[in-house]
Amino acid sequence: MANQLEQLKQFTTVVADTGDFESMREYEPQDATTNPSLILKASQQEEYAHLVDTAVADFGGSRPVEAIIDRVLVAFGKEILQIVPGRVSTEVDARLSFDEAGTIAKAKEIIALYEDEGIERERILIKIASTWEGISAATKLEDEGIHCNLTLMFSLAQAIACAEGGIQLISPFVGRIYDWFKKDTGKEYTGADDPGVQSVKQIYNYYRKFGFETEVMGASFRNTSQIIELAGCDLLTIGTGLLEELQNSGEPIEKKLDPAAAADSDVEAIKMDENTFRFMMNEDAMATEKTAEGIRNFSADIRKMEKLIADKM
Repeated sequence: MANQLEQLKQFTTVVADTGDFESMREYEPQDATTNPSLILKASQQEEYAHLVDTAVADFGGSRPVEAIIDRVLVAFGKEILQIVPGRVSTEVDARLSFDEAGTIAKAKEIIALYEDEGIERERILIKIASTWEGISAATKLEDEGIHCNLTLMFSLAQAIACAEGGIQLISPFVGRIYDWFKKDTGKEYTGADDPGVQSVKQIYNYYRKFGFETEVMGASFRNTSQIIELAGCDLLTIGTGLLEELQNSGEPIEKKLDPAAAADSDVEAIKMDENTFRFMMNEDAMATEKTAEGIRNFSADIRKMEKLIADKM
């Protein structure tokens, strides 16, 4: 019988959530996602240090540290695209999460670097935090053919704003929602009762019921139960530890998310504007806290990357 990873690939596009090239070769995902934390971790490993060293050697004398980081991100992305057949997600500096113009400018710089390397923009997703400013920037970028992956997503309000903006893909964070509710209530959640799982199902049903084409990619998993409950989601981005668990299990998986079932769901349409978005976020303590925390953490890792590169320079 097929293992769980093979079964999952029948229902869902599997994406590798890692900066580790060898893991990608082993698990053969369609796409790959990166973030500042993953790139920082990989950059400190001996087998990947040469990517940083090359960027510093080639550009360290004439470019600011910020520009060298962009070169490192693109160097990792270029290597990843030689392994996966699909797309790679590359993240904009989280410190620009409330700067629409800055986000647009940075995204264009990253795309230009990829295109200078001969990589077409259709294979790149620019990762941007799901703030109002980030979503507004991504909407404008999509109009110019630069496709985006809206990350740090924890609420239906964020998802609706992205769908109405014509964003290519969103990444609802299952595990971080689970973490918040577990800490807040003291309860353990499993299977369909997991609030992170329920959030992605709600978003998926909303998109499919109302005909939005934005892709839903569940992210930030804590266990394989969360993944199995979302079989049928458009995409799932999974860390290497959980990919290994799925590969080593022969238990059956069945499709849990389905467009036909979504059409019969009881979700109601909400017309999103900035006032509605900000009020819904204000009413959702979990989404507000986890979005802010994620931005802080990714910003901290960018600063660590800056120090790593500055020390090499």
